[in-house]
Amino acid sequence: MWVKRMNASLQERVSVIVPARNEEANIARVVRSLARQQGIREILVVDDQSEDRTPEILAGLKSEIPRLRTLRVESLPKGWLGKTHAVAEGARAATGDWLLFTDADTEHLSGSLAELLERAEGEHADLLSVSPGQETPTWWEKSVIPRVYVELSRLFRFEDVSDPKSPAAAANGQYLLIRREVYERSGGHEAVKREILEDVELARRIKSRGGRLIFLPGARWVRTHMYQSFGDMWRGWSKNLYLLYAGNLQRMLVTVVSLWLLDVLPVWGFVGACLWAAVGQGRTGATLTAIGFLLVVLGRQWNYRQTLARLGFDPALARYQVIGAMLVGGLVLNSARAHRATGRIEWKGRHYATRGKG
Repeated sequence: MWVKRMNASLQERVSVIVPARNEEANIARVVRSLARQQGIREILVVDDQSEDRTPEILAGLKSEIPRLRTLRVESLPKGWLGKTHAVAEGARAATGDWLLFTDADTEHLSGSLAELLERAEGEHADLLSVSPGQETPTWWEKSVIPRVYVELSRLFRFEDVSDPKSPAAAANGQYLLIRREVYERSGGHEAVKREILEDVELARRIKSRGGRLIFLPGARWVRTHMYQSFGDMWRGWSKNLYLLYAGNLQRMLVTVVSLWLLDVLPVWGFVGACLWAAVGQGRTGATLTAIGFLLVVLGRQWNYRQTLARLGFDPALARYQVIGAMLVGGLVLNSARAHRATGRIEWKGRHYATRGKG
């Protein structure tokens, strides 16, 4: 028994850091799912000036989960963003050899940490990140979330990010497992304290210094429900998309045109051709036109289903392809507007100046 306890203690090398700002709807789920994982030394939840029941819920969980520690952030120092400051405070208090940064809206599936830590160590990775499976209970989530991740998979190919020979670098802050010594050597979150996409920037710093990245689709290990309302989703992606495209307006416009031209227009073309055929004049030409548009629609549907399956989404979500294309095109344009025209974005009650103004 003593040997087993000693071995277990030696294996508990991961400090988990969870930033939480007004997360009463999520915090119990993520903490309990982490408490069931093997290899965790401590769970540090950093309460970032929450004004809801988050502190009360955490206090109740402490008696249930001995490894849970909570830190309270009372102010946001100048020059920092809220999340980067919260996770940096958590990292300073952590004692593990590995640090796992994860968001309060995630749920960690059984055995996930042990499996991913083994993979990171087996492949000599310095940073391992996964893109969690997405819970999409509403029509607007089913439409937008999968479509966004399909587009992101083209911007940041998992294979390229994980290839040491490729300069491509990316990470998802919802699950970011990093060696502590590498984190500190790269400057940690203090080095990216002004970055809205702190996860991507941290990955770039590490890879540019010779570090090894692993980036994976992560539906089998972690899942998340990111947004509670359509407005939250709209603000969240408006905050991030411009930066994910690195401010490349040409590439953003190509995405919008592609979505609307290849996914939306053929559907309207098919409907129009069917109405044209119903009128009775030029029926043969209208029928052939309708068939042509229908083949395009079916081809795009098939391709979208295959991509969704590869990314860990339910292929049945392809039925929302057209409305998703319409909304995501609008989101891409709105993100460019927010960053370049207004120069400000809002998230969780805080307003931040962006670098894209002008």
